[in-house]
Amino acid sequence: MHKDNEKLKEIIRIIEKFCYDREDPVKAMAQMRMVPEGCDAFGIEDHEIKLLRDRILTEYTLSMSELVDLAEYLLSTGKYEFGGLAIRLLKKQRPRLDLNAKQAVRRWLDKYVENWVHADVLGLKILPVFRELSLMDIIELKEWCKSPSKWMRRACIGSLNAGRRPLKTDEILDFILPYISDNEKVVQQSIGFCLAAVWQKSHQQVEDFLAEHKEQMHNLSIKHATSGMSLAMARSFRKSSTRPKTSYRKPNPKPPYRKDIKK
Repeated sequence: MHKDNEKLKEIIRIIEKFCYDREDPVKAMAQMRMVPEGCDAFGIEDHEIKLLRDRILTEYTLSMSELVDLAEYLLSTGKYEFGGLAIRLLKKQRPRLDLNAKQAVRRWLDKYVENWVHADVLGLKILPVFRELSLMDIIELKEWCKSPSKWMRRACIGSLNAGRRPLKTDEILDFILPYISDNEKVVQQSIGFCLAAVWQKSHQQVEDFLAEHKEQMHNLSIKHATSGMSLAMARSFRKSSTRPKTSYRKPNPKPPYRKDIKK
């Protein structure tokens, strides 16, 4: 954020007062339970953050550069609601997104995003817009997905079937293939969710993909990918069991209680 921008400093003071005045430790604990990886939360309801967003956009005229600077500062604090507000501010201005905003989002996913909520909103609502505005193509998205950040990988995979112009099924499956053995749980969830959504429109292609690659995929991905299928069909995509069968043994009976045994 530009240190000499008095308008942004004023907005930040408004945001801080709004959030600290409404801090609720009980609700904050509930938010932390919703985010397994943990979060530094105030405990403020989503609808209140939306009201704050609308107030900022109504009372202040912000260029895209100023909006990006403000959002970057908010995300860098690590506060859950600040990050959510930052993403909501950008989401509300999607038609105005530019190359500067695209590079900023890449930094955020690499450096600042630390929970599935922020990653999924960016992946589902922001990344597809970069494609729609011709600011990004699938080749660049593949480069982003090579990031060591699990949240970047989750967001990139989540974006494949999102937006007004989702990728074609064969493009999505080709994109996902290198990540089916990714050991990060949040990435495996994203793969499963994406495949489940694509299956709704391309049954046979997704079923063929699962049949071919199920032994290399994680069980979590398969579980989510088959969530919309019948139980019998979902079972057909389970991985082969490699554990040896064990015979059942009756547990040893408890020794008889003897009163004459001294403790």
